[in-house]
Amino acid sequence: MDADAQKKASGEAAAQLVENGMVVGLGTGSTAAWFVKALAARKLDILGVPTSLATANLAESLGIRLGELGPVRSIDLTVDGADEIGPALALIKGGGAALLREKLVWEASKRCVVIADAEKRVAKLGKFPLPIEVVAFGHETTMLRICDALGECDLGIAPRLRVKDGVPVKTDNGNLIYDAACGRIEDPAALAAALKSVTGVVEHGLFLDLADVALVGTADGVVTLEP
Repeated sequence: MDADAQKKASGEAAAQLVENGMVVGLGTGSTAAWFVKALAARKLDILGVPTSLATANLAESLGIRLGELGPVRSIDLTVDGADEIGPALALIKGGGAALLREKLVWEASKRCVVIADAEKRVAKLGKFPLPIEVVAFGHETTMLRICDALGECDLGIAPRLRVKDGVPVKTDNGNLIYDAACGRIEDPAALAAALKSVTGVVEHGLFLDLADVALVGTADGVVTLEP
């Protein structure tokens, strides 16, 4: 199977975990989209909680009943993709600029399942640039403080503002994204703590101790990984 077929297979496998009556967190991105489509095809009586406007639009178009985090306090199961899956199911997420809403939904969930193609598995996190969501006000100054935090973790790099078509990318929350090309993250927990200490940083793309299981599409089918 090629990467797209692997993504589809992992999404379809995750859809089989959903049961009637569940509240289900709906992830964002190309792999999560396969899950949403497979879930809709099962025509279950569920309530979906989307992690982005894009996912909400897709789910609504497929007839999935939607709720919003806040009025919905607890989520039975969230299924979402990842940009990298490292040891102990430590993840880098945020390539789709939905990391804040994704993490809020993940943390409200009783169980979190990550789905991906085989190339997303890595021996050490960091090859995929780490997304960092920041408040737009004074973001250039925030970037300098992010550089200091990265330096504390022996990552002497400058994050780059994410731009598309010559315009800074804005999240659904109106924030900006900086991407840090770390290369190798030796201590993800220390980096997560350092970034969260920076005023102006809203959230980062390190998802640590959140995934309960990973369903990874491979050339030989879908394999299940646990922390």
